[in-house]
Amino acid sequence: MSDSTQNPGWWQRLRGGLERTSASVGDAISDLVVKRKLDAAMLDEIEDTLIRADLGGEVAARIAAAVGDGRYDKAIAPAEVKAIAAAEIEKALAPVAIPLAINAEKKPFVILVVGVNGSGKTTTIGKLAAKFSMEGKKVVLAAGDTFRAAAIDQLKVWGGRTRSEVIAREPGADAAGLVFDAIASAKAHGADIVLADTAGRLQNRAELMDELEKIVRVIRKADASAPHAVLLVLDATVGQNALSQVEAFLKTAGVTGLVMTKLDSTARGGILVAIAEKFKLPVHFIGVGEGIDDLSPFTARDFARAVAGLN
Repeated sequence: MSDSTQNPGWWQRLRGGLERTSASVGDAISDLVVKRKLDAAMLDEIEDTLIRADLGGEVAARIAAAVGDGRYDKAIAPAEVKAIAAAEIEKALAPVAIPLAINAEKKPFVILVVGVNGSGKTTTIGKLAAKFSMEGKKVVLAAGDTFRAAAIDQLKVWGGRTRSEVIAREPGADAAGLVFDAIASAKAHGADIVLADTAGRLQNRAELMDELEKIVRVIRKADASAPHAVLLVLDATVGQNALSQVEAFLKTAGVTGLVMTKLDSTARGGILVAIAEKFKLPVHFIGVGEGIDDLSPFTARDFARAVAGLN
């Protein structure tokens, strides 16, 4: 069952959040077909429009081919174009729409959260802590973004809200040691999940990526099977730059799944399609706002329909 069937309010937020993206995808290609019959030149224009909307070359080509299939020299209704686009986007996304599975046999289940500065890592951790707490799980938060006092304070607020233990140190403390201590505390207190924040780091800063590798190594000293999940938080507004972020963090931290945030403030939500096509990494959650309920499990059909501008 799609999320929108369960929660009409979420569907409205998703549709509203992706309005700019659907304008650059569904509306743009609908405008192309309104007053002309379909020909090769129009299909090229459709493909170019979709590439500019960050969907990636392969998916753009497939949508254009599907639009043209059996329709040369015929008029095509905008609604039909949107339906074709939605179907092809859903096909690309369905294999990666995978929920985040918590293995109860791994206790604590260690989730390392990584990403560049400003991607929304700390807020995402807070929202995940709220979700897990509501499910009756005991959560420990590791304030591993030791560069920013504000991130430490923010995590403490989320800890209070979700009744989660927060392991924090003074700004500038060793992040790897802190995460190690958080896992030890979780073991001692029978916690189910450790959510570990990390400092935002640009993918092209070697010394910061080295530090991230160190955090992963130290986590393995605490538990050889951990981290059990490495979530890369991506800011949808960065568009094409997200592809190089996925590549770098996959190599350095062994990313196991993605969370995409800020879909409410960008025309570049299509980049998730290109990422799915290229990396085949699970997409666990998407966020369309700052509120605690604005992070939701990713469903391919809802996202595809919203991107294509279908109601």
